[in-house]
Amino acid sequence: MTEPNPEHAAVAPLLGAVDIRRLAEEIGVRPTKTLGQNFVIDGNTIRRIVSAASIDPGETVLEVGPGLGSLTLGLLDAAKSVVAVEIDPVLAAKLPETVRAWRPDAVDDFYLVLSDAMKVTELPVQPTALVANLPYNVAVPVVLHLLQHFPSLQHGLVMVQDEVADRLAAAPGSKIYGVPSVKAAWYGTMRKAGVIGMNVFWPAPKIHSGLVAFTRSAPPATHATREQVFRVIDAAFAQRRKTLRAALAHWAGSPAEAERCLVAAGVDPSARGEVLDINAFVRIAEARHPMEA
Repeated sequence: MTEPNPEHAAVAPLLGAVDIRRLAEEIGVRPTKTLGQNFVIDGNTIRRIVSAASIDPGETVLEVGPGLGSLTLGLLDAAKSVVAVEIDPVLAAKLPETVRAWRPDAVDDFYLVLSDAMKVTELPVQPTALVANLPYNVAVPVVLHLLQHFPSLQHGLVMVQDEVADRLAAAPGSKIYGVPSVKAAWYGTMRKAGVIGMNVFWPAPKIHSGLVAFTRSAPPATHATREQVFRVIDAAFAQRRKTLRAALAHWAGSPAEAERCLVAAGVDPSARGEVLDINAFVRIAEARHPMEA
């Protein structure tokens, strides 16, 4: 095991590069692009992520894709308990053993769920925070799925591809503002919390990673459903160069009906989706689906 720095004797040891490779070799694992596996091998990066997540000692943290457990150990130091969702059965089988070896006092505070995160709708404990190193190719769908199905999640920090982090945190009017930005805003506030270099991973990705912190807030007050609002968002950005009158024509049934909805919502029909905030999309959905008497 990697020994803690003697200048920080109270800091519990974390997995280092040698430990990660040894654990992987023990179970015959090589990181795969298919599952988007890039294992963090730097303890200082783990501590930075855990610190940026602002975890209260009484919280239960949801971790997605724990892999070999480098972030898991750091989270167990900071939180009351950790529930980890892992899709790879080989990695999942090894993880409890690693927790027992490195954090024996935390064994009863660790829960493992073998599943695809996109299919999880129930957990053995209710998490209040989400902290995860997410595979680049599924990061946005996973975040939105978890926020939808686990209202107990009040805040969190996810590490994603840097450009995805920028999209999630983008504000209206930005060139990178789009579907992820607006849908994330339904659940709360997203902000860019930092950039992570490539050399702290094994294997090293070819691009930087970004940290996105979020704080949940109540969704907009509306009689429209989340599904109705999200359909407007999808339609508005399906063809970004089109005006909203044209982009929403199919959704509304005709260009004329799209224009009627936009005018009723107080939105310029010649505008484009990237200038609207979540509340404007809510008003458009309400115009199309008025409250029944």
